[in-house]
Amino acid sequence: MPTTLVECVPNFSEGRDKAKVDAIVEAMKIPGVFLLDREMDSDHNRCVITLVGERDAIQEAAIRGVGKAAELIDLTKHQGAHPRMGASDVVPFIPIDGVTIEDCVAMARHVGAEIWKRFEIPVYLYEAAATTPERQNLENIRRGQFEGIRAEIATHPARKPDFGEARVHPTAGATVVGARKFLIAYNVFLNTPDVEIAKKIAKAVRFSGGGLRFVKGAGFLVRGLAQVSMNLTDFEQTPIHRVFEYVKREAARYGVVPVSSEIVGLIPKKALEQAAEWFLQVENFDSSLILENRLAAVMGGKMAVGGLRAGVEPFIEQLAAPTATPGGGSAAAASGAMAAGIATMVASMSRGKKAYLQHEAALSEAIARLSQLREELKAAIDADAESYNLVMKAYKAAKESSDGDGAINAALKQATSVPLGVAERVVEVAQIAGKLGPITNPNMKSDLTTAVALAKAALTGALANVEINLESLKDEGFVAEIRKRALALKV
Repeated sequence: MPTTLVECVPNFSEGRDKAKVDAIVEAMKIPGVFLLDREMDSDHNRCVITLVGERDAIQEAAIRGVGKAAELIDLTKHQGAHPRMGASDVVPFIPIDGVTIEDCVAMARHVGAEIWKRFEIPVYLYEAAATTPERQNLENIRRGQFEGIRAEIATHPARKPDFGEARVHPTAGATVVGARKFLIAYNVFLNTPDVEIAKKIAKAVRFSGGGLRFVKGAGFLVRGLAQVSMNLTDFEQTPIHRVFEYVKREAARYGVVPVSSEIVGLIPKKALEQAAEWFLQVENFDSSLILENRLAAVMGGKMAVGGLRAGVEPFIEQLAAPTATPGGGSAAAASGAMAAGIATMVASMSRGKKAYLQHEAALSEAIARLSQLREELKAAIDADAESYNLVMKAYKAAKESSDGDGAINAALKQATSVPLGVAERVVEVAQIAGKLGPITNPNMKSDLTTAVALAKAALTGALANVEINLESLKDEGFVAEIRKRALALKV
């Protein structure tokens, strides 16, 4: 099993010719990369491929897929309901395990540079990798689609790509590459062929139209039915059941109802658990009530013979081993993850209880954010060790390279960003834990005290790792900026 897992979900502008899609998928089959899913939509004339793999391998797989798509897809002849600007329209990287969103940003930049270098396809960076606030939103980049950007790229400064010259590839257009959290592509079909109703509902539900915060939406006519097509960019903040209910309510205003919905690509199990809890109204629902979850916990060692010790002993023994990694940075991240875990437990045990119903919204918000922070801190355990290893590789390679100092500085900056990210996250964990006291069971105050203490320990360790890396850096501006951010962090 790879020590790092990254998901990549490239969208290609071909949804009708299976042979072409097969060839693109085949081009991306390299060791260390696994195909999870493929979806073809003839109305949209688009396919969505879901890959997962080790970070280096999946970068190369994405690049090869873009190259093969450029060979096979001619946008000058392309027609479909879905907006597009490239044969390879959008290529996002999503952190799964052992990597952070910052790692995925670095991956997006590498892939973007390689796409231009190998295929002369201009590349724009979006979401977390965006170079300007306007480009965080994919719709802003893709406005006007292939035809619009082809006409404007050379004359409008705002259309200048992040990688490559100001000219589109004649048949493959331009490509958008980025880093983001897990996105759920979710569509709702209505019992009407009137696409204008779908467009009005999409405008109401999406954030840019004043709707739900983490929803993007558009209306299409698909298979003779009006479709509200949506992207849920943070399902923990805006869960899928809330989106469905919103669409259903808006549809009623126009005298129509949802007849079905579909998921394009994959969906996290947690999103479906949230929907089950909401619609079934299960009292005091907990994911451990699900048989498969309990089995996974047992088989994974959480409840294995030997008790809880069996789950943590391997990591503790790795810390004790006479090797440089994992070290203090990984331990700090683990401490922060434990702090977030304990705080989540306290909030979860009060949510849904009669005595705390008036705090339901605040508790749900805290649980969602703590869960996200916990996952990011767990990813930082491996990311810290990996960043240290990259520094060591840079020092070794410097002996054989004329640009050794540049490579070392780049590696040191990455090794600094990981513990700084840990420090920033554990401060937030401690702040949330501090606010939980008055709205949770007072008998659990010792647990919250433990959570804050672990967060403090994590902050101390993470900042120590930041400082030791800064001492080796020669970029005075970078050092000053990082120290300024570090000084502002307190628990």
